[in-house]
Amino acid sequence: MSARRRITAGHGRGRRARPGVCRVQFRLMAKVLLVADAEWVINDVRAALSDPDHELVEITDPREAEDAWYDEEPDVVVIDLQVGSMGGFAVTRALRSAAHALEEPAPPTLILLDRSADSFLAGRSGADAWLLKPVPAFDLRRTIAELTAATAETSS
Repeated sequence: MSARRRITAGHGRGRRARPGVCRVQFRLMAKVLLVADAEWVINDVRAALSDPDHELVEITDPREAEDAWYDEEPDVVVIDLQVGSMGGFAVTRALRSAAHALEEPAPPTLILLDRSADSFLAGRSGADAWLLKPVPAFDLRRTIAELTAATAETSS
């Protein structure tokens, strides 16, 4: 059984407000559930999302994905294609089935592919997006932002 690891980046020091001035800052922080067991994939995603705008929850056992999704309520689920005994496509279908059974919206899913030929299968599995590994940090952050924005628009 694998342990869940929660990574949140520290917030930088902000400017002090003058006395009597209220400064309010709104920031959309995305909670990301990462389902991966390859250390290099975990390190790449962790490095790309190590900023105050992201909270990362990592699991290495794909059989825990449904429970982690239900417990953690992430904004986006990032799944490595080659993870454990299930694989990214099976994890995506399992999350969609669990959401349907609970009559809740399915979480937006992003699959990290090994080869471009797998993009057809990623779409068939119900994934909302997919990127080819190794994933540039900018592309990963942009895709997560697009998925969270699309979800926010749909829910409002």
